[in-house]
Amino acid sequence: MSLLVGGACERLSGSDCVSHWRIEPEQTGSEVISSHSYNSSNSSMADPVISEMPPEKPSVDFSYVGIDAILEQMRRKAMKQGFELNIMVVGQSGLGKSTLMNTLFKSKVSRKSVMGTAEERIPKTIEIKSISHDIEEKGVRMKLTVIDTPGFGDQINNENCWQPIMKFINEQYEQYLQEEININRKKRIPDSRVHCCIYFIPPTGHCLRPLDVEFMRRLSKVVNIVPVIAKADTLTLEERDFFKKKIREELRANNIDVYPQKEFDEDTEDRLINEKIREMIPFAVVGSDQEYQVNGRRLLGRKTKWGTIEVENIAHCEFAYLRDLLIRTHMQNIKDITSSIHYEMYRVRRLNENNMQANGLSEHHPASHEI
Repeated sequence: MSLLVGGACERLSGSDCVSHWRIEPEQTGSEVISSHSYNSSNSSMADPVISEMPPEKPSVDFSYVGIDAILEQMRRKAMKQGFELNIMVVGQSGLGKSTLMNTLFKSKVSRKSVMGTAEERIPKTIEIKSISHDIEEKGVRMKLTVIDTPGFGDQINNENCWQPIMKFINEQYEQYLQEEININRKKRIPDSRVHCCIYFIPPTGHCLRPLDVEFMRRLSKVVNIVPVIAKADTLTLEERDFFKKKIREELRANNIDVYPQKEFDEDTEDRLINEKIREMIPFAVVGSDQEYQVNGRRLLGRKTKWGTIEVENIAHCEFAYLRDLLIRTHMQNIKDITSSIHYEMYRVRRLNENNMQANGLSEHHPASHEI
């Protein structure tokens, strides 16, 4: 609103200038008339001298409508409402999930960072734990929710260990659906749907485990999956490149569509950008929330006897590419695909199920025949 008021003030001051400018010709005109009468009375004088006319108004572009102002209106509205982002991290214990989340947002956002450093026992079953933070940067507010899955892949028998995660994701869709179909629904429905799932692959250097393949095959149908190779500094560059190539081959062989999915490219420009990303997947990342001084610069990294691994240096790891994908270039697209593809598929399926149940009741319920 302050911008609108400011704009109004500028227009008011402009109108003041115009009205002030209009007063001048009257005064000048009177001077011209008196000068003309004086000159007419003096026969020896030449023709009356007309005083200098006021400057012309700047030309106005009459073809301008102002449609482009919608962008500023949308920006103001978005700034007022803020944004929501829900990220799930999945992987066995010890792969640096909490550290990577802290590194992504350069603050203590992971569950372990908030809950303290007390040693945890490995849960007997998979637990879904989430924690939310309100983050603000340069006036932009965002509610970030990090969903952790302690216990995944840590058991001797990991059969069906993806089911609690699948159930949680569908529960968030169901919660949103119930809010949406209410007669008196909220002006803005709280969005707890999982927008992105970062899947941590152990740095074995060989191939995907059956657990990795089965999880991504099932979950890629309901959520955007971004696979990463955890603790990539344990691999040599040759091992890393071979491992990445092997993983891409296995993803294609098992028809696993990770984000960004080919079928959702909107145009040629998107296709070119996303092809480059797909060639880099999975991202080989290193996480660290420790700062070190290197050549007079403070940076996030991991210090070893051989030197410092710089987290944001693309020559050392691919963390910067992951950060750009999730936050700087594709965040809105990730949310759009969640809403228009994954949630929409769930919504259609649930509404069809409800219709089938209603039809079944109408056929078999005795009251339906009476009506």
